Amino acid sequence: MKYLEFIFHTNPCTETANDVLSAVLGEVGFESFIESEGGLTGYIQQNIFDEKTLKEAIACFPIENANIDYSWQEAEDKDWNEEWEKNFFQPIVIDNRCVIHSTFHQDVPPAEYDIVINPQMAFGTGHHETTSLIISELLDGDLSEKSLLDMGCGTSILAILARMRGAHPITAIDIDSWCVNNSEENIALNGMTDITVELGDASTLKGKGPFDVVIANINRNILLNDMEAYVACMKVQGELYMSGFYTEDIPLIREEAERLGLQFIESKEKNNWAAVKFLLA
Repeated sequence: MKYLEFIFHTNPCTETANDVLSAVLGEVGFESFIESEGGLTGYIQQNIFDEKTLKEAIACFPIENANIDYSWQEAEDKDWNEEWEKNFFQPIVIDNRCVIHSTFHQDVPPAEYDIVINPQMAFGTGHHETTSLIISELLDGDLSEKSLLDMGCGTSILAILARMRGAHPITAIDIDSWCVNNSEENIALNGMTDITVELGDASTLKGKGPFDVVIANINRNILLNDMEAYVACMKVQGELYMSGFYTEDIPLIREEAERLGLQFIESKEKNNWAAVKFLLA
């Protein structure tokens, strides 16, 4: 069976953009993906590829101001399902407390929190700096008996960890139906309860909450646009964790947060990516 190998570059290259791109490409026949520098590498059977359909899908990409370009070549013959499982991602340990691995990994190192993710075509595996930064924040925070909102949940890895750390009830929301389905599968894989997954964006938050904790790992522009909606569904003394942007964006994020009555608590950085924590005073 002949496959074509595509190199996709996303700009800006964020975990959310790659998550959504993998879902969009899956709908036009792409079977597997590997996260690569600047975007994704994707594979599709040669006999079903239609470039017009691909271009139409990219033209309708649902994230505003995102640019996607690609190149392709005929892939060498090999067992691509096996290659994908071997290369998709390796188990990751964060802060020596949380291990994230797939259903096909063996010899997983023990940790206080063990999260199983069936990756399929999603990239919320903890390897991206923004995800690991938020995971680190959740490991440090007091989540016991706290209600929590996970915006742009992707694979719901953050919601799953929060539930393991005692948060409930939890609402996880994503703009992509594929992410909703994968989230529900991963939640079941980990035996979690009291997590509700919904399809939508910040406009669906009206009437929800109030929440003790809000997580939003998306991108700078969406965060700036939707932060007011997050604040509107937070409790007084509630915490807001945000990531998905670069360290140089922290002043802009902080300015908008403080305009909305939030108090800056701290920021964390990793490879020029940033996460911030705010409190609604």
